[in-house]
Amino acid sequence: MQGVGSPAQSAAEPSSTLSPMKSNDVNGQQSTRARTSVRENAISSLRQLSCKIILVGLDSNLMPVTLADIFNHMMNWLVNWDQKQQGPDEFDSAKMWRPDNALMEWLHNCLDVVWVLVEDNKCRVPFYELIRSGLQFIENIPDDEALFTLILEIHRRRDMMATHMQMLDQHLHCPTFGTPRLLPQATTNISGETVTNMRYSPITYPSVLGEPLHGEEIASSIQRGSLDWERALRFLRHAFRNTPSPDWWRRVLLLAPLHRLPAQGPTLGAVFTSEMISEATIDRIVELLKLTNSEANCWQEWLVFSDVFFFLMKHGCIDFVDFIGKLVSQLQDNDQHILKTNHVTWLLAQIIRVELVMNALNTNVEATRKILSFHKEDRSTDPNNPQSILLDFISSCQNLRIWSLNTSTREYLNNEQLQKGKQIDEWWRQVSKGERIMDYMNMDERSIGMFWVVSYTMAQPACETVMNWLTSAGVTEILPGPNIQSNERLMVMQEVSPLPVSLISGFSINLCLKLAHQMEESIFSGQVLPSIAMVETYVRVLLIAPHSLFRSLMTLLTQRNQNPLSRPAASLLVFEILNYRLLLLYRYQGKHKGLIHDVTKIIATLKGKRGDHRAFRLAENLCLNLILSMREFFYVKRDGKGPTEFTETLNRTTVTNLAIIIKTRGVAEVEHLLYLQTMLEQILATSQHAWSEKTLRYFPSILRDALAGRIDKRGLAIQAWQQAETTVINQCTQLLSASADPTYVVTYVNHSFPQHRQYLCAGVWVLMYSHPESINSLHLGRVLNEFSPEEVTANIYTMVDVLLHHLNVELQRGRSLQELVLKVCANLAFFIWTHELLPLDILLLALIDRDDDPNALRIVINILDSKELQQRVKLYLMNRGPPEHWLFSGTFKRTELQKALGNHLSWKDRYPTFFDDIAARLLPVIPLIIYRLIENDAIDAADRVLQVYSTFLHYYPLNFTFVRDILAYFYGHLPGKLILRILNVLDVKKIPFSESFPQHINSSNASICPPLDYFATLLLGLVNHVIPPLNNSKNGQAGETLNCPVRPPPHNKAQGEGQKPFYQIQDPGTNTQLILETAVIELLSLPVTATQIVSSLVQIVVHIQPTLVQSSSGLHPTTVGQSSVLPTSPSGGSTDSLGGAANRAPSSGSGLSNSNFVWRSGYTCQQLSCLLIQGCGLLLAQLPQEFHVQLYIEAARVIKESWWLTDGKRSVGELESAVCYALLDPTWAAQDNTSTAIGNVVALLHAFFSNLPVEWLEGTHVIIKHLRPVTSIAGLRIAFRIMGPLLPRLANAHTLFSKILSVLLNVISDVFGRNSQPSAPIEASEIADIIDYLHHIVHYEGQGGPVQASSKPRAEVLVLIGRAIENLRPDVQHLLRHLTADVNYSIYAATHPKLVQNTN
Repeated sequence: MQGVGSPAQSAAEPSSTLSPMKSNDVNGQQSTRARTSVRENAISSLRQLSCKIILVGLDSNLMPVTLADIFNHMMNWLVNWDQKQQGPDEFDSAKMWRPDNALMEWLHNCLDVVWVLVEDNKCRVPFYELIRSGLQFIENIPDDEALFTLILEIHRRRDMMATHMQMLDQHLHCPTFGTPRLLPQATTNISGETVTNMRYSPITYPSVLGEPLHGEEIASSIQRGSLDWERALRFLRHAFRNTPSPDWWRRVLLLAPLHRLPAQGPTLGAVFTSEMISEATIDRIVELLKLTNSEANCWQEWLVFSDVFFFLMKHGCIDFVDFIGKLVSQLQDNDQHILKTNHVTWLLAQIIRVELVMNALNTNVEATRKILSFHKEDRSTDPNNPQSILLDFISSCQNLRIWSLNTSTREYLNNEQLQKGKQIDEWWRQVSKGERIMDYMNMDERSIGMFWVVSYTMAQPACETVMNWLTSAGVTEILPGPNIQSNERLMVMQEVSPLPVSLISGFSINLCLKLAHQMEESIFSGQVLPSIAMVETYVRVLLIAPHSLFRSLMTLLTQRNQNPLSRPAASLLVFEILNYRLLLLYRYQGKHKGLIHDVTKIIATLKGKRGDHRAFRLAENLCLNLILSMREFFYVKRDGKGPTEFTETLNRTTVTNLAIIIKTRGVAEVEHLLYLQTMLEQILATSQHAWSEKTLRYFPSILRDALAGRIDKRGLAIQAWQQAETTVINQCTQLLSASADPTYVVTYVNHSFPQHRQYLCAGVWVLMYSHPESINSLHLGRVLNEFSPEEVTANIYTMVDVLLHHLNVELQRGRSLQELVLKVCANLAFFIWTHELLPLDILLLALIDRDDDPNALRIVINILDSKELQQRVKLYLMNRGPPEHWLFSGTFKRTELQKALGNHLSWKDRYPTFFDDIAARLLPVIPLIIYRLIENDAIDAADRVLQVYSTFLHYYPLNFTFVRDILAYFYGHLPGKLILRILNVLDVKKIPFSESFPQHINSSNASICPPLDYFATLLLGLVNHVIPPLNNSKNGQAGETLNCPVRPPPHNKAQGEGQKPFYQIQDPGTNTQLILETAVIELLSLPVTATQIVSSLVQIVVHIQPTLVQSSSGLHPTTVGQSSVLPTSPSGGSTDSLGGAANRAPSSGSGLSNSNFVWRSGYTCQQLSCLLIQGCGLLLAQLPQEFHVQLYIEAARVIKESWWLTDGKRSVGELESAVCYALLDPTWAAQDNTSTAIGNVVALLHAFFSNLPVEWLEGTHVIIKHLRPVTSIAGLRIAFRIMGPLLPRLANAHTLFSKILSVLLNVISDVFGRNSQPSAPIEASEIADIIDYLHHIVHYEGQGGPVQASSKPRAEVLVLIGRAIENLRPDVQHLLRHLTADVNYSIYAATHPKLVQNTN
């Protein structure tokens, strides 16, 4: 056996100079090597013999499980072909080893077996198994042509298959901060802050097969200068311009290695390294320096950037010493003259007190020297400008700080700058005069600038002067109300003016931190209640720097008080600040979900507690606002189990807002869809409410179906009332008669049955109806105040049911409706106005929830029309200043507690209000009333309410969200007049609407669609302000930069303005969201159909490249791209490519007339065309589903009418080549102006898909429906190119995955069906890549992500494919037979018997 096939052995003779010991070693090695060689030859011969036997056996029909076993052994032999058992001393001999003849022979026999296994005619094993075997990645490939040929074929098939996994222009798909959704998510947890390490992957680095690679390993492996590196920087630069929340930064950034704990594991989803963030930070500094040097006023941009910079440095995301070195190098190497001002010195002065920075400066003298090198002499043209003064003195501030830090660095300090510090001290002595108090309302510009300087050198004294100003008016005592018997004195600070935002904005972040801490001590722990000015100043400080200064007020409250309710003054103030000032800051920070859970805990504690109505109703109103602020799913319970702790009011509102979210924004993730049913069960477990048919008809179908079976139990409630009515009336008579015994009040509260107490207000209602004057309001008020808040809510809901029932009974008796409604409203006035016994907001919500009774809404309208309510609102507007509270510079007037909140809420309370008011409680209620009126077709009533309360709604913090959502929710059902009224809820002057938008919505001829210029300008706004700008790549990768010189676009200069601070755009949150949502509002407001809008947008996309060439050159586009492969292929933008569409378009081809369109973008025409397609896809994905259906129809029409598919004179091969060419990446085609209509439309669809929430992908199959029947291989490829990249995203959405897979299988059946009649004969081998793709995607879905060696298909998918291929031609059918559940044919079914058991 040893001699079989063994070649003659040869060994190197030992050198004669070796020592005897060495010679013995060599002889031993030779002997070992000889034995090893003999053993290996024996193994080779055995394997060769085995392969020959297997080849003979393959001629018969072996079972799939045997074939799979053979294949696995072959792969194992091939992958490990060169592995030998080497001893520790065999390294040198291993290097000399070469494969011998025997080994090569069995290798070839092995390859013969593999080729026979995967040959298409028999398809004993799918070729896909070779692709996923990893054979092509073996490290030591022998110098053998046969094996090399196989590996090349695997690579070829793998690359072809990969095209179906990746979207066109995938490298341009990049999150924009235009929506709160950051796709894809690297986690499935949606509960908010419960998981501290929950992270979102903001950008994926997809492999060839589309699997998203994320986490620390992939981030650290990306090479500087690579395409992935440039993509990351593209996104980070966009983030610096648009300041996403600190929560986002925390999720995606890896800490610098210097600051990372040794035990810290991989950080899933964090894809940006400290090197990336450091480079992007330097790029932003250089960008701002260039803006500054161009004389642009960009001080606000510097302020916003310094806030983010401080945050990143404080949290260790940047290695300070490394950063300083790179910054010095960048500023010296790139342009010696770019650093002309002290802005960089000022920026570094902001962070010089950060602990990590101080540690670095104390240990690294060189870093200190480099910091000092950034100093420049100020050359401002306006020496008294506050910014100029600050920049003039900032080097002195920095030198003084470094002098105090480290004695070893003092030799590097500038003595002149140190001496200049004396000027600061001198100014401070003169203005403070030892009193440390300043009049901040009457400071000139020089004083403001000098005080900014002081904030960097003497932060503590500066902080004391601010606090002294805020307390300078002294204190006063608040006298207790008539219902309060307490000897405790309550002192409150008297009012001064709050510090202006313009002043606070220049404070050092260090001073702001000290101020916030000092004011918190006074607000939460002080013996004297703060003034409104102090609270407002505190709010302004937090809003100025949301990254650096954010803190959780609920956490601060619980840290100081284990039970927050034990200090009612502090807890009430926290609720007021959150509800009326910082609500949107919490949403921006991503903390609003956690806040709901915190506040709900307090609500659960209070709702059964007697008498504590004020805190409960304020917390409930806060929760109401938080729920309405949600733009995505959230857990209604932190632990996700059991019924909610919400009140009945909050439960009902949650369902309503859920309907709005699903219908206007979609369900973002698969996990959310799975959670929906559980969420509804948790909400409805404690709620008896059933929604009316008129409300349900507007609900999204997924929610409507879940709620449709609920039974309205109002009839049962009325029966229960009628049974208890006699007893309740008797109790009410004893309790509320004029001569009632006062002691009976206590008896009633303590001893009456709970089921009777819920009918108290209903009983009062019945008594009032005949004798309103006989009610003892004093006793009634006392009883209601002694009730728990939960009991008061139950009374309101029961009373509404009873009064509506009573009203209907009276109508049946022939009474006048108008008379009855007036009577009802007069009686309700007794409760809400005359004696202020019930909370108005809850009463209105209870009434609109009974909209199945039309009289309920009539009563609501009457209440809203009442003079009493309108007077309250008018007073609120007079006392509250402008809606932008941070602009108010006067002295706040504190409204008396009883006047602000009424008798019921202020009954036994003595703590003053700050921002709370009965009118303010209605701000979230009125939008819900508008929804309900429109649902009930009460359009005129809704119009009137909006007309009366539009100014009031300017104070609603969510008014922008309200306008956007209501237009989307009722799209197609709102008359033009009402749309204009809804838009007036916004302060239109402050919204960046298009210049021509007003004339289009006010057009007298509503049927005329705006010109294409209007839509193109809208898209251009998205390109310039929403889509992340293309990098000016140093390496010039065409995929990212299109090999074109970049002219930086004028980012964030919307309507001539610079970057806005957060407090100016709190709703929607970021500048990109503002621009994108404004474009959405515009399209939803246009008086034309969705079909016209979508048609215009698609027309722009189809023609975009030649139009932009014409726009930039002033010449008509020429037809290009005509080659031997494509003899007459026209440019996608020419009118030929649209066929019949040419007649619909103006003579220019696209209808665009702006000659300066390209110039306005700052991009080359090639770049702009690709980005406009991305912008169009993003915009369409934000619109309601009515637009999506039209997009699918229009896209299918363009594809079917294009030249590629309609020219019957072309051969099949020519057509195939044309379509394959058309489906190449449009970014490359844009370079030589050879883009096609099909390429552009598919790129648009992919940009659209990538921005759609998962739920809205449900309708994507419609486009294939409109493309069918498909009769050619070209049409088949287009269908797979459109839908193929969607399936990886749906790996965990099994139902939707199966639906789209079934659609694609039907397309295959169109072309390769048993009875199909294709336009020309087609071989099955022509779709080998599609066959491989189907195998891969089925395994991908079975794994729920990237395919592993152990991945297997799901049984349900195998059954689906098994049914589908029954209709295919035999030659195609057998290529897919392994994707069935038949163990006699499928290696997957045979090797995973449990799959078959599951199908049975």
